This record gives sequence, structure tokens and C-alpha cells, in this order.
Amino acid sequence: MIRRQRLIAAVLVSMCLAPVAQAETLSEALTSAYNNSGLLEQNRALLRAADEGVAQSVAATLPVINWSLSANRTRVETPIQDTSDSVLARIGAELTLYSGGANRLAIEAQKEVVLGTRQALRGVEQDVLLRAVQAYMNLRSARQFVELRENNVRLITQEFRAAQDRFEVGEVTRTDVALAEARLAAARSLLAAAQGDLAQSVEEYVVAVGRAPAGPRAVNPAPVSRNMADAKAFAVRNHPRILEAQHSVTAAELNIQRAQAAIKPRVTLDGFVSRDEDANDSAQIGLSIGGPIYNGGLISSQVRQGRANRDSARSGLILTTQTIEQQVGNAFALLQVARASRQASEQQISAARIAFQGVREEATLGSRTTLDVLNAEQELLDAEANSIAAQSDEVVASYSLLSAMGLLTADHLNLPVQQYDPSEYYNLVNNGAVSSPQGDALDRVLEAIGRE
Repeated sequence: MIRRQRLIAAVLVSMCLAPVAQAETLSEALTSAYNNSGLLEQNRALLRAADEGVAQSVAATLPVINWSLSANRTRVETPIQDTSDSVLARIGAELTLYSGGANRLAIEAQKEVVLGTRQALRGVEQDVLLRAVQAYMNLRSARQFVELRENNVRLITQEFRAAQDRFEVGEVTRTDVALAEARLAAARSLLAAAQGDLAQSVEEYVVAVGRAPAGPRAVNPAPVSRNMADAKAFAVRNHPRILEAQHSVTAAELNIQRAQAAIKPRVTLDGFVSRDEDANDSAQIGLSIGGPIYNGGLISSQVRQGRANRDSARSGLILTTQTIEQQVGNAFALLQVARASRQASEQQISAARIAFQGVREEATLGSRTTLDVLNAEQELLDAEANSIAAQSDEVVASYSLLSAMGLLTADHLNLPVQQYDPSEYYNLVNNGAVSSPQGDALDRVLEAIGRE
């Protein structure tokens, strides 16, 4: 714990002393977040697990070959005891020729699961990058707030000393000195709070980006659509959460057909070859057909269950669409508010600075009190703080709008990363036999990602 506190303290000191040339850009922070995210690794593993589901469904359509070796000793209790030994080696095979479409539907349903899981991975990627944007901007704002509070403390310290000097020559009363002293104590308290916020921002940055910060640079808002209707329409067509829900609906509909196919007959081809201890060989091949007559209502229940799951998936799609449209609207509104707030803050800073300088000059001439100077300085401080917050809010809102539209991805942002290819593993597992070139390639992929 002490070691971690020392690390955070060292980071804070280095951030305050680091030259601008060593500061990192938002793109560099997002690149690091993408490369170091454990959450992305977790969901990539979930996607690989879903890919295996397709391979397992395909396996149900292929021949199944088994071997067996049995040895038996038989003893017959008769007036003349007889004992015999037998050994049998056997290889059997079975192939489903017709399943009423159940196997094919199982493959198609699992493919929809894979496609939905890919969209879920895209959604997680957006969450990771948006959290990194928020951590980056919070860190930058926290650093600016600390600098602002430090300047405030220095300025009020000067005002406090000036009030003491003027009190000694009888220009002001003890009240003016006490007012300045109280403001100085409050400024020091706010500085300590700002330093605490900066320490927390560093902690969040380390988690979100995957490494200690080097000092953030100024960031411009992301280019986004200026029309809310267009942004919503784009999000409905492209957002990964909506696409994931659409694949869930399709998978549920296929599972209904799969349940209905269970009542149809199945045709299988099976056979075996065997050899006993006397080297006698035998072989058999046969064709069998069968289907359910009565199963206690199991199939009907599975069909009803599938329809209920489909209805749930459809409702989930509607709710997800509504949620995404709301998120687009909220992000769009926050972006407009942040832009207006930033512009107003810039005007407020300009006016407050002129007012503060004027009040300070007038105070030296005796026409203004110490309280007037402190109040003017506080108004300037508030304007600068509002400007810092508005700039951060505008950037975060712009990237939030990208996320709500489904565009906050490494590909859209042109991040210099090696993007994860979800189709590579999928293609290998669906063609990778136990011993084949595809299987060897699959082993190399697993070894490369450190999951062998």
C-alpha cells in the first residue's frame, strides 16, 4: 500500500514537472487501452467459445467412429466345469443421413450466436475506449484544477500579505485581514481537495488505459454528426447492441424450427468390423429409421419454450433500440450544452479578468476594499473552473455520441493497433480436424495468443 502511494505521488510530481513534449495524445492513450484491456481479452475468449459451438454442431453431421477392445472369461458350473476366454476387437461407425433438418438448424442457430457475440465484442470495445476517453479527460481536468488552485493560493497569499501591510499603516481594518486570511485557508483546503481528485484520476487512468499517465495534452472534440435524426438513424442500423439483439432474435426463431424438427424421423447409417481371438472377422452395415411416438409432451414444451424465448428476444430488441436512441439524444444534448457552456465561459473569463484587474487597481487607490478584491478574484476563478469543466464535457460528450452511434471503435478512430480478427479462429475451428493442416494452424493461433 505504501509502495503504491509512493508510485502515485511520483506520478503526480512527474506530471507537474514533465515538459509538454513528453505528454501523450488521446490517440496514444486509446491505443494503450485497446492493447492492455483485460475486458477485451475476456470477451475474445467468450467469442472463441461461441466459435467452438459451431464446430460442435457441424460435428453432429459428420461420421462418428469408435473403437473398443473387450476380454471376457466365462466359467460354467456343471458336473464338468468349463472355462472359456474370449477377446473381441471392434471398430464401429455411425452417420446421420437425415434428421428432419435439426442438425442444419442447429448449425445456423449457433452461427447467429457467433455473430451476436462478435457484436457484443464490438460493444465491449466501445466501452473500453469510452472509459479511456473519460479517464484521459478527467485526468487533464484534474491537473488543470490543481494548477488553478495553486495559482489561487499564490494570489490570495499576496492579497493577504498586502492586507497585512495596509493594516499596519492604518489603511484597512483588522476585518479586512481576517477576510483575506479566511479566504486563504479556504483556498488551501480546495487545493488539497483538488490534489486528492488528481490522485483518484491517476488511479482510474491506470486501470482504464493500462499504464501510468505521462501527462495529457489538449484535445479537440471528435467530429460527429450535427443532425440528431441522422445520428439516431445511423445508430439503429449500426450499433453493436442492436445488431447483437437482432442476431438473438434470429437464433431464437431457428431454435423454434429445430424443436419442431425433433418430431420428424431420423435416418442413420451404421456399421462395424470386428475380430475375435481366433482371428475370425465379421462385418455389418445397416440402415435404421425411427422417430418419437410419445415422449410425455417434451417436444411440445420445447417448441413453446422456443417461442417464449423468441418473444423475449424481440422485446429485448425493441428495448435496446429505444435505449440506443435515447443515448444518442442524451449525448447530442450534452454536446450542445457543453459547447454553449464553453463559449459562455470564455466570455465570462474575459470579462471577469478585466473586472478583477480593475478592482485590484482601485483597491490600491483606496476606493475598493479587500473583500471586493477577493470577490472579483473568486469570480475569475469560477469562470476559469467552468471553462475547464466545459472543455472536458464537450470532448467526452462528442466521444459519447460516437459510442451511441456505434462508431467508437479502433477501426473508425484509425488507432495504430493490430485489430483482433474474429473470423480467423472461426475459420480454423470449423475446418480443424484432430490431425490436419487446419488443426496445426489452430494450434499455432492458440499458442500465439497464449491460450494453449
